[in-house]
Amino acid sequence: MTESTTQPRSGNLTVDELNVLIDDGSIDTVIIAFTDMQGRLMGKRASARLFRDELAGHGAECCNYLLAVDVEMNTVSGYRMSSWEKGYGDMAMIPDLGTLRLIPWLQATALVMADLTWLDEAPVVQSPREILKTQIARLAEHGLVPFVGTELEFIVFEDTYREAWGRNYSGLTPASDYNIDYALLASTRMEPLLRDIRNGMDGAGMYCEGVKGECNFGQQEIAFRYDRALATCDNHAIYKNGAKEIAGQHGQSITFMAKYNEREGNSCHIHFSVRSENGDAVLADEKGKHGFSKLMEHFIAGQLATLREFSLFLAPNINSYKRYVEGSFAPTAVAWGLDNRTCALRVVGHGLGLRVENRVPGGDVNQYLAVAALIAGGLHGIENELELEPIFEGNAYVSDAPRVPASLREAASLFAQSEIAKSAFGTDVVDHYLNNARVEQAAFDAAVTDWERVRGFERF
Repeated sequence: MTESTTQPRSGNLTVDELNVLIDDGSIDTVIIAFTDMQGRLMGKRASARLFRDELAGHGAECCNYLLAVDVEMNTVSGYRMSSWEKGYGDMAMIPDLGTLRLIPWLQATALVMADLTWLDEAPVVQSPREILKTQIARLAEHGLVPFVGTELEFIVFEDTYREAWGRNYSGLTPASDYNIDYALLASTRMEPLLRDIRNGMDGAGMYCEGVKGECNFGQQEIAFRYDRALATCDNHAIYKNGAKEIAGQHGQSITFMAKYNEREGNSCHIHFSVRSENGDAVLADEKGKHGFSKLMEHFIAGQLATLREFSLFLAPNINSYKRYVEGSFAPTAVAWGLDNRTCALRVVGHGLGLRVENRVPGGDVNQYLAVAALIAGGLHGIENELELEPIFEGNAYVSDAPRVPASLREAASLFAQSEIAKSAFGTDVVDHYLNNARVEQAAFDAAVTDWERVRGFERF
């Protein structure tokens, strides 16, 4: 059993505090959860008494196929860790008691994030949370601690999820009728929902900073305070799942799809920095070029060098690559700049706040995998003392810089050929997520889309 280092806030619970709430009847259900390959919360609802008496100490079992299915929860072939031949056995969800928290939008409910292990207590290395923890441990060998903030966008619709399903997710009514980037009036129409999400997340132990409208119709971004990498990624998973649950309670729906329509997509910009174990700034140096330390230069250089090869962890789905449109504020050029939103890597802040904003991920990203990729890329630069290329100034969309992969097929090919990925993540992880990409690509290649019907039904 592990204890995280998340700073306690309102909504976070110790085991003793949970026991008090169980005894007085305030809590009767504890959710044990983990994030699957697709970034979804999976797990079990347990009676609070059973959690206290047994599961908190020993964990709970779940089928290992949960890390070997497609988006539709279909069993698919090609996974070494889980198959019909292996009988689809169990793995264990081991609670990380440092993540215990209230879930205010669900009655009498608490939640704890879990690590996945095999029944012999060996970690399931293909688990997204384990992949991130492995990269955090590698960074710790250099005396460095990662801090992360994720900026997750979504689109609000007036339709319920079941109504949207019944309409094949088309012809839905967005919660605004025009571009509402920073606009307060139209966003106020959504405020009952947005306020409940913000307050719900605060009540679940997060630090909500605020909300702003975005460019697409009904699009919003709710921001949270940065934290240590693992804590931020845990919070991201709970927020994303919880926001959908709260929307459902309002008779509305939200989507985090990278590209719902031909307008602006949903991004998930990831702000990333590292500090020393003592909390000192290590990326900034007033005497260095651009105010960077050599560590910062190597760190950025490593991310640039690996960005294309690691894109599968930053953009994991077919739809992810529809975001990368010139002039859309989604990046197409693998370049870095100071406060330049046309580059894939935008450097902002100073001192402890000096950080790299990676603008490649969309709202569909699995945040554990993406942050693991950022750490692995940074470490590649640090360990090999890569030199930082000159700053890009101007419009990177029209530059001759290398391009972000244009498709899942291209990203998977780059990942498969990457010796850096195999060294950083191990072949078990690389092969597992390549199979996931192959499954998704094959499903898409076999599908007949609405676009094809409109183009070809009458006119071909």
